[in-house]
Amino acid sequence: MATNINITNLPTGYQSIITNGRHAILGDEPIKSKGTDLGFSPTDFILSGLAMCKVATVRFIARKHKLDHLIRDVKADLSMQVARAKDGKLTTTVTVAMLIEGDVTEEQKAKMIKEADACYVHRMIEGDWNIQSAVELTTPIAED
Repeated sequence: MATNINITNLPTGYQSIITNGRHAILGDEPIKSKGTDLGFSPTDFILSGLAMCKVATVRFIARKHKLDHLIRDVKADLSMQVARAKDGKLTTTVTVAMLIEGDVTEEQKAKMIKEADACYVHRMIEGDWNIQSAVELTTPIAED
């Protein structure tokens, strides 16, 4: 099943109302990019998706192995650096540090963190992408 996102850009800064049909969030650009900084930037959203997938995977693995009662908080700190080569191609480096709080062994933590590196979004980002060129929208987006 396809994932669908609808977005409406507002005239103020670069504010955008982003919806998946069930939830809505505000996106924007930082002040230095002439936005109003009232929402996550596009790169914030990319990194957030990866971060959420990783912490959710740790929680999933804990439940799968009946360790969830031993896990309290699962936290992650992600950082993203983008470099532009002379040919204009971008190379992105993401660093990830994770903290699993609870009464689990170091070996169990290491296993869960390793599983987090195989989360769906991580594998998706590392996989092949085919982003088609935009076309004009000919029918209005349904407002819920």
